[in-house]
Amino acid sequence: MPHRILTIQELSEYLHLKVGDIRLLVKRQEIPFRQQGPDLVFPCQEIDRWASQRLLGMADKEMNAFHLKSTAKVHDLGERQALLPSMMQENYITAALEGKTKAKVIRNMVDLACSTQMVWDEEGLLTGVEEREELFSTAMPCGAALLHPPHHEPYMFEDSFIALGRSSQPVLFGAPGGAYTRFFFMICSQEDRIHLHMLARISMICRQTEVLDHMLDVESAGEMYDLLLAAEQELIHTHSSNYPKRDMNAM
Repeated sequence: MPHRILTIQELSEYLHLKVGDIRLLVKRQEIPFRQQGPDLVFPCQEIDRWASQRLLGMADKEMNAFHLKSTAKVHDLGERQALLPSMMQENYITAALEGKTKAKVIRNMVDLACSTQMVWDEEGLLTGVEEREELFSTAMPCGAALLHPPHHEPYMFEDSFIALGRSSQPVLFGAPGGAYTRFFFMICSQEDRIHLHMLARISMICRQTEVLDHMLDVESAGEMYDLLLAAEQELIHTHSSNYPKRDMNAM
């Protein structure tokens, strides 16, 4: 809900930050907030934009810490509970994404997302992704961009999912340092609680494994899909001693 207002306790749970850390960000004017009488409140849409930008700019160590906390909240990272198999299918991937400009790539990625039959609001998705990219580029120096709308409406998608396009040629998409982008993930989340977790997971896979290099060397969407699943399992194995297991009896 784009116009929802979060309390400081709700924001603490959403961002996996201590209340004291949030108060420090407020004191430094480093986070969007409003004063509502004696209370601090936080506009959800502005917070989501701020959090997405902050997340994509995190160093690996900070990203790992955030992902660990979000895993404990929303997802069991046991090998049988990997995220990608439930969010992607082979037909959600294209190995030949067309487009020489940022605008054309976004349009074609929205078309790819719509081809999954999971999108209920095509124009809302297109407008949202364009708005997000105008605020800041979601492209990372590693060669991948994590496209997503700035807010998450239950009516926009049938369910949460991820699509992926590999461009036919390098694209200047706004990555730091002028790096080219070849891989475009479209992250479509129905709900706030998993959105940042999905961003963190894909970012870690791209930055902490060699999957992007491997996906440049294959020809088909099926091969790209298999490589992504293997990269996620590699990530799980690397961090398995740190990730907590959820108590299924408590759910």
